[in-house]
Amino acid sequence: MRKKTTLTDALLGIAMFFVLWQAAAMLLDRDILPSPVTVLPIFFRGMVGELGLHFLASTGRVLAAVLLALIFAAPLGLALGQMPKIDRIVGPLIAIIYPIPKIVFLPVIYVLIGISDFSKILLIATILFFQILVVVRDEAASLKKELILSVRSLGAGRRALFRYVYLPASIPAVLTALRLSVGTAVAVLFIAEQSLTEYGLGYYIVVETYQVLMYPQMYAGILGMAVMGVALYFLIYAIELKVGKHLFVE
Repeated sequence: MRKKTTLTDALLGIAMFFVLWQAAAMLLDRDILPSPVTVLPIFFRGMVGELGLHFLASTGRVLAAVLLALIFAAPLGLALGQMPKIDRIVGPLIAIIYPIPKIVFLPVIYVLIGISDFSKILLIATILFFQILVVVRDEAASLKKELILSVRSLGAGRRALFRYVYLPASIPAVLTALRLSVGTAVAVLFIAEQSLTEYGLGYYIVVETYQVLMYPQMYAGILGMAVMGVALYFLIYAIELKVGKHLFVE
């Protein structure tokens, strides 16, 4: 059984992170690794100023990508899970595309639809799309035939099966896939935002701070991206626990 992460665990992990950071800064004793005592005030001041604008831009892109991926991947995954004949045709193509690092498609996306916020959102959505698609398809396909037959014996058609059997069974899998892939999505966003944009944490970290050797500000930006990733992870995790508890009670 998976161990539930509590607020105490999260706070303990944060404390350990800053202690290790402080120790590393003291041991290295160089400007390239400022201590959290130096970075944290810059971070908090920045979050109500320019850094906050970059943070909002990056967070908006990730949330838009999650929504876009869910809209397309969840229904398609459920459909493939319900229709094995179609899945046998489409499955080999998914198996080939799924392991390809989607970041390599960034130049292709730029060429096809231009350089814009949507192109970055589309790249992240593509990563999440395949994560969700595969998990939902496999979850829907793994439902016991006895359960499906028993529901059908009550007069349920394909639409009713979709709504009352496949969809509830797949929601926890969708949330798990999102939670596990949010780190990858943020990492790809960091790469996509390093150029050809004016706002975003990737741009702030690389262009506005690293390239001009503003190390404390650079670490403040890194901390901002870490906060975004952790916040999204635990938000999805909280929803996952709530949904799981609700399904269990039901």
